[in-house]
Amino acid sequence: MIKLPKLPRRQAPAAAEGGPASAPTRAFSRRRPVEAPRNRQRFFIAIGLFCCVYAVIGGRLVMWGSLPTDGGGYQARAQVVAARPDLVDRNGQVLATDIKTASLFAEPRRIVDPDEAGELLRTVLPDLDAKYLHTRLASDAGFVWLRRELTPRQQQEIFALGIPGIGFRTEKRRFYPGGNTASHIVGSVNVDNQGIAGMEKYVDDQGLRDIQNLGLAANNELEPVKLSIDLRVQHIMRDELAAAIVRYRAIAAAGIILDVTTGEVVAMVSMPDFDPNNPVEALKKENLNRMSAGLFEMGSTFKSFTTAMALDSGLVKITDMFSTEPFRVSGFTIKEFHSKHRPLSVPEIFQYSSNVGSAREADIVGIEGHKAFLTKLGLLSRIQTELPEVATPTQPKQWKKINSMTISYGHGISTTPLQTAVAAAALMNGGYLIPPTFLPRTAEEAQKLAVQVISKKTSDEMRYMYELNGEHGSGRQALAPGYRVGGKTGTAEKVVNGRYVGNKRFNGYLAAFPMDAPRYVTLVVVDEPQPVPGSGQGATAASNAAPTAGAIIRRSAALLGVKPDFGDRGKSLLVSY
Repeated sequence: MIKLPKLPRRQAPAAAEGGPASAPTRAFSRRRPVEAPRNRQRFFIAIGLFCCVYAVIGGRLVMWGSLPTDGGGYQARAQVVAARPDLVDRNGQVLATDIKTASLFAEPRRIVDPDEAGELLRTVLPDLDAKYLHTRLASDAGFVWLRRELTPRQQQEIFALGIPGIGFRTEKRRFYPGGNTASHIVGSVNVDNQGIAGMEKYVDDQGLRDIQNLGLAANNELEPVKLSIDLRVQHIMRDELAAAIVRYRAIAAAGIILDVTTGEVVAMVSMPDFDPNNPVEALKKENLNRMSAGLFEMGSTFKSFTTAMALDSGLVKITDMFSTEPFRVSGFTIKEFHSKHRPLSVPEIFQYSSNVGSAREADIVGIEGHKAFLTKLGLLSRIQTELPEVATPTQPKQWKKINSMTISYGHGISTTPLQTAVAAAALMNGGYLIPPTFLPRTAEEAQKLAVQVISKKTSDEMRYMYELNGEHGSGRQALAPGYRVGGKTGTAEKVVNGRYVGNKRFNGYLAAFPMDAPRYVTLVVVDEPQPVPGSGQGATAASNAAPTAGAIIRRSAALLGVKPDFGDRGKSLLVSY
């Protein structure tokens, strides 16, 4: 047996510095080409996964953005709720301004539990209808309004509830610092801050709405709109009319002060009124603006125009005398309320408020002349002014002699108290009919619009008769010492179911002051007044409308720049002090 020699075990040569790599080093070197490609693959896979995730998110966003939602309606409404200019009185006192308020909205798709969300919201807003609220919260809409114009406290309490999908939007809300004081003049806005009544609507109609829709309305770009009214005088008038309603147990009262030179309305009140901060009250029937939107038979105040017509026609002189004996026309008897049983001069007809005398004056002028004169004074057509709420007068379809007779003393046509005051201003200012305005107007601007309707001579004679009646006639109760107030009372029976009712009256006092050079006309009306218990007086205009007008003039004349004149006695009193 042959034994093979053992071969020596091969030893790995020691790696010399700078020489070939050792066995482990060679093994590592052989694995590197395999590991590198694997790492790159993992890197690309991770990048791909990230791209897929973001692609899915982006796709969902695009899908949601393309779905029809209520968001478009929200954007459209948000654009309409824009800034409005402040309304201020003639002295710069703020009548209406914008304030910021929060409105509550929901995004139903983000509401987790509509029932729970509705219950939580009703803990703060209990007047929200539960069924209505659930329907809106459970809908598939992207946006729904829940409540506009929250109070700060309501906003904070809802915010504290922490309901997902419920949010607030800051909007502009109209605020009226004076509340009811000038409500019928200022008007009101709707929930989208758009004017719906009064001067608020007038401002919109002059272009503000177009500016808002174009997104050009900003608080710092809109100049305040100044009105002609004096807030101080407005407050006085409202205060006195409110007192008159209580004192005379009337259902309503109204008044106006008009500048006879410019046609500016300095104050105008109709009560009951409403708070424009809560414009729903304006819809109540009793809150009608009686001065411009109410139609009434004005009673004996109309004798002012009958007398002016007769004198201006040239057919009657101020010294002429007329019989006051009753007479019949078309089966009706024209008679006196309180007869003097003797002929009366023209001033006496006016002072004693003679129905027969006024009817005879109208008869001399004739039916066509009578109708033409009242038309010329603007008493038979809709008056033109900024206020939207203006009624159109009514008159007989066919004027007959009996119509002319009754219209001469204020029965048979219905017109607005505003028009009555405007026509009376023409009798006091030299004979010029000037359209009324609720915006500032200079005398020069007014003169360009003025139309002469009677002669200056007739105007002077009417001033004389107004002062005569104010001092010695039915207007004595309206005297304001130092201010020389003159005027004409009117007590008209109201028509109920087509018949005149004696115990329902619409009373008025048409006044001017100061009578040496009239600057203002004042008209006060009291609807269905009752006699004051224990006074011994009746319920005619001399007992209620006249004293109310006198109280307004006494308190406001100085604010209007009318200096009192007490004659020689007043001067001696001033010297003694």
